[in-house]
Amino acid sequence: MLKDREEALRRAKMVKLVILDVHGVLTDGTVIYNDEGQRWRVFAHEDGFGCNALMANGVEVAIITRVSKVAAARAKDIGIKRYYETKEKVKKYEELLAELGITDAEVCYVGDEIIDLGVMKRVGFAAAPANAAAEALEAAHYVTEKPGGKGVVRELAEFILRAQGKWEPFIDKVMQMGWG
Repeated sequence: MLKDREEALRRAKMVKLVILDVHGVLTDGTVIYNDEGQRWRVFAHEDGFGCNALMANGVEVAIITRVSKVAAARAKDIGIKRYYETKEKVKKYEELLAELGITDAEVCYVGDEIIDLGVMKRVGFAAAPANAAAEALEAAHYVTEKPGGKGVVRELAEFILRAQGKWEPFIDKVMQMGWG
């Protein structure tokens, strides 16, 4: 759902960094416990592809989440090097801006809950899954058609890369070289 397609495209063109929340964005928010009390989460394959598509096209991807061995393993699996575990998302966001030498306008943040609002209200391009909390939906410049854990990042990656004119060349590259 686009509030203003032209405005969203304008904002997406400037993105150099995409920051992801995990629970409710990369997962559907469900927590499963096994008999030993271990937590399990399910991630969508297409979100890994979305992250890789962004990174292959020069867009940095970072994750800021609370402590989660499962999320850390997923980040490593899909090649995300900027993985941070903290409850202080705004502080980590500010550190990332300084480290990368970029501005708010060059950042996309994907969040689904009120704990994400501090960063969502600062970035140039805020996004939320279709099933996000009302406050996150209101703060978003782009609301995905997909709910959390079901391809949010894949959908968003295509939108950003199309806005930047990188999607079609990326498809051509994948078709010529094979990728995966």
